[in-house]
Amino acid sequence: MNIPTLPSRMAAVQLTGHGGLDKLHYRQDLPLPSPKAGEVLIRVGATAVNNTDINTRIGWYSKGVTGDTGMGATQGFDTVNDGDAGWSGVALQFPRIQGADCCGEIVAVGAHVARGRIGERVLVRPMQASSDTGDDYDCVTFGSELDGGFAQYAVVRASEAFAIDSTLSDAQLASFPCAYSTAEGMLERADLKQGERVLITGASGGVGSAAVQLAKRRGAHVVALCGADKRSAVLALGADEVVARGENLVEALGADSVDLVVDLVAGPQWPQLCDILRRGGRYAVAGAIAGPLVELDVRTLYLKDLSFFGCTWQPRSVFENLIGYIERGEIHPLVAGTYPLDQIVKAQEEFVAKAFIGKLVMIPPQDIF
Repeated sequence: MNIPTLPSRMAAVQLTGHGGLDKLHYRQDLPLPSPKAGEVLIRVGATAVNNTDINTRIGWYSKGVTGDTGMGATQGFDTVNDGDAGWSGVALQFPRIQGADCCGEIVAVGAHVARGRIGERVLVRPMQASSDTGDDYDCVTFGSELDGGFAQYAVVRASEAFAIDSTLSDAQLASFPCAYSTAEGMLERADLKQGERVLITGASGGVGSAAVQLAKRRGAHVVALCGADKRSAVLALGADEVVARGENLVEALGADSVDLVVDLVAGPQWPQLCDILRRGGRYAVAGAIAGPLVELDVRTLYLKDLSFFGCTWQPRSVFENLIGYIERGEIHPLVAGTYPLDQIVKAQEEFVAKAFIGKLVMIPPQDIF
């Protein structure tokens, strides 16, 4: 076996606190992490930018923040309470290397991990169990509670590094983990069935575009909600219908006309989502980029027998299934652009502008320090 020679230092982006883009620091002098028992060291080939990276940086998860993510995307929010600004409702530890997505190669293993895994190409599961014997809903996020993929190297529990057999590039594979597992988790939780009509909000974003593909894979009739300028591209992903953002949904689709809403946006238009759900319909949510506070008429909820699903935790089977979909070519990557890791600020500026479809991917330097 050819064991790679490893450096003592690496490049990475550290988040030093909640706030603006100035909290992101690209460094080339960080010590190489060492895998402990049950862990592996991955040389990162690529890692993608996600909403959670922005939300975490600006402290948007804090209950002190009530506005949409765009309001603080570059400068942060003055009302953040650091004590509850992590997605799990507790304080984050800084500095932190973010990056929930990670495609790479195992280059070293800790005790109790087979050395035969060295050289294995892997994807890291972003939403992880807190331990290998953890309970349901007891979870951590790679790049939040744990250092993540905005680095040349990353340590992860061996059980959370999934072997992947694919001809896709590292950048293409890195576009899958966070967005597609989030989308698949929502569809699984809400039990989307063949032939059902599903509305997906934010359908041009990373999770939204993933949900379009995954819902079509299940044989659903997909109605996508996105900017009018992205209509053609979203139809090309497989959507059956596209409704322009801001259009009245009841007028466009009809009341009681949708089996499931997959929502990533929330915001002022949210009450219309309940109006278009049929009696007995389901609502699944994993984001609120247009604003987290919405108005709910509880009578609509109970008189229509609606079911609501908040979707964060995912069973291990969601990521296992995702690996299979990728290897069989049942879903396809959508990389809008790539950036070298030292251009993280530029990449996040483009990300918050939302002028693209799919994912932006960061490429760490491949040279050895």
